[in-house]
Amino acid sequence: MTPGGRLQAVIEALDTVRLEGRPADRVLHEYFRARRYIGGRDRRVVTELFWKTMRLRARLASDCALAEGRNPTDAAVRAESGRRLVAALCVAEKIPGEADLALFDGQAYAPQPLDKREEAWIGAMRRLKAADRPEWAWAETPQWLWDRFTAIWGDAAEAEIKAARAEASVDLRVNTLKTDRTAAKARLADEGIETVETPWSPLGLRCVARANVAASGAFAEGWVEVQDESAQLAALMTDARPGETVVDFCAGAGGKTLALAAAMANKGRLIACDVSQARLDRGADRLKRAGAFNVTRRALTGETDKWIKRHKGTADRVLVDAPCSGSGTWRRNPDARWRTTPEDLAELAEKQGRILASAARLVRPGGRLVYATCSMFDEENGARIAAFLAARPDFALLPVAAAWPGAPAALAGDDTLRLTPGRHGTDGFFVAAMQRAADGAETEQGEETP
Repeated sequence: MTPGGRLQAVIEALDTVRLEGRPADRVLHEYFRARRYIGGRDRRVVTELFWKTMRLRARLASDCALAEGRNPTDAAVRAESGRRLVAALCVAEKIPGEADLALFDGQAYAPQPLDKREEAWIGAMRRLKAADRPEWAWAETPQWLWDRFTAIWGDAAEAEIKAARAEASVDLRVNTLKTDRTAAKARLADEGIETVETPWSPLGLRCVARANVAASGAFAEGWVEVQDESAQLAALMTDARPGETVVDFCAGAGGKTLALAAAMANKGRLIACDVSQARLDRGADRLKRAGAFNVTRRALTGETDKWIKRHKGTADRVLVDAPCSGSGTWRRNPDARWRTTPEDLAELAEKQGRILASAARLVRPGGRLVYATCSMFDEENGARIAAFLAARPDFALLPVAAAWPGAPAALAGDDTLRLTPGRHGTDGFFVAAMQRAADGAETEQGEETP
């Protein structure tokens, strides 16, 4: 591809995101899959420019509007064309030969030349000052979310937003079924992948630079799995032990299931549940690679599946990694914040409440229920726990220090785990551990055990 052709590819992928509303990573993957002739270097450049534009989408779209004398809005960001966004990127973040207005020459699949109206618009954009942009555009977040985040974080909002805009690190969890952290770190180094130990998880390694971990022998042989440090802590808060019966209630493709299996040393019974058989099936190869053999996969029809009633009160540990807004992972998925609405949060909160209530039925007297989300919104986190505990007085919150033996002192003093990109360098994550009363005198509010 020519440099101009690469820029046109970015424009086409951006327009697909705008017009179809699908996740940006999926759009880019399908774009390349349909064009297998695009070589490795070209893919790398297109990918970098595409994600750079997505991460600056609000700022660039805001500049587009301001240069035309229009008021920037959330709707304007979502509606802005790929051509205009890329042109704005060339003004704001010029990269000679890559993000460069000179490439708008119409040659060899390059973007068409700028017309006189566009040239005037570009000139107005060059005269803009940073102070002209609204705060929410600087924060790269819809206005309603900016208002929400400033209410949550107060004076720390600027630092948190800045961290949430940055590119996320690549974290690995060491599989203790096969190795330990020291040996895994050394093997990765031998394969040219430099890592450092994560500050919070005793099982984590963080890649110093971007690396193709999936092509390494350490990954292929199940020594490590790609997993953000925050998700590793959810499994540690579950504190699954060898010989127990443990349920991963919203298992998905099995990232936390693998962590639980390792904690159990392949001893005991681990049931991975999900409403999607396809997601469970995708985890089969991961389980095999990791050497996790104590796992049974169970597809559920929903939170009222009869299997739940049949296994009521049988689990020592139940982990609920609930479906959520994913706001804690937006540094990995910068387009997701533009697909989320206040109505989505209300619907998710209701769904999370139903899932949590259903999963609680599986917990035996004296057992543990762990609720986790990769969200930073209280209505998905603390508010859900408060509502659940009010309805289930036979459960009590288990502080971090009690739930996770050996928790770092900076985390151990809290009742729940609340991680953010700014304070902890992880994805945003929430974990609450609750223990059911040992006497089992009450199962649900108003329902007595015979």
